[in-house]
Amino acid sequence: MREVALVIVAALATSTLEAQRPEAAVGDWSAVEQALGRRGLSQPGGVIRFGFPRGDLHVSIGDLELLPAFALGSWVAFTRHGATATMMGDIVLTADEITPVVDRLTQNGVDVTALHNHLLGESPHVMYVHIHGHGVPTRLAETVQEVPPAMGVATAINFQPTGEGKAAITGDFVMTPNEVQAVQRTLRANHITITALHSHMTGESPRLLFMHFWAVDDAMVLARGLRAALDAARRQPETR
Repeated sequence: MREVALVIVAALATSTLEAQRPEAAVGDWSAVEQALGRRGLSQPGGVIRFGFPRGDLHVSIGDLELLPAFALGSWVAFTRHGATATMMGDIVLTADEITPVVDRLTQNGVDVTALHNHLLGESPHVMYVHIHGHGVPTRLAETVQEVPPAMGVATAINFQPTGEGKAAITGDFVMTPNEVQAVQRTLRANHITITALHSHMTGESPRLLFMHFWAVDDAMVLARGLRAALDAARRQPETR
């Protein structure tokens, strides 16, 4: 994944130069796509998102091998703010990859805003590095109301079929602090394991927390439990 860190740095620099050109169209990300060596997917809010599933890794929990797109999906997303470009992302790394990749990113002005697990008991162990950049090597100090949901502030729920109507689930709930306990209680009441609770960003307002989860069970039972947790979050008063 050192190569991924290099192309992320190159794409951030490319997106900045592209945004500074008066003739660059708002929706034209061809230079960034060229830097990353792949096509991006357009998202709401003028965001373009690039996926890097770790197909080179074979990670298992018990007897279940995790599909790359299920739980091993590195990604970066870009959006423009006038003459500059902002990037956010999440990179899946093995233990020996963390230091060289983090060094490469930080040396080139990309902030590492979080480093943590998403899973429990997987082999080999993988970690997730959350990154944030703003076109120049300075710390980004924008509030979350400037960040579209497609940039990584939306709840994600992933299913991987395991046969006979069963599935594995993973993902994360994005919550304000007053929603955490209600979501946590509801997930556990539905026998869904909480694998991590942490932040992904720094300096955001309102503060956001991310609760990662895991379970293997009947797919419809899991779907009902997740829906109950979503409903529990919606019932909480808004943070002011």
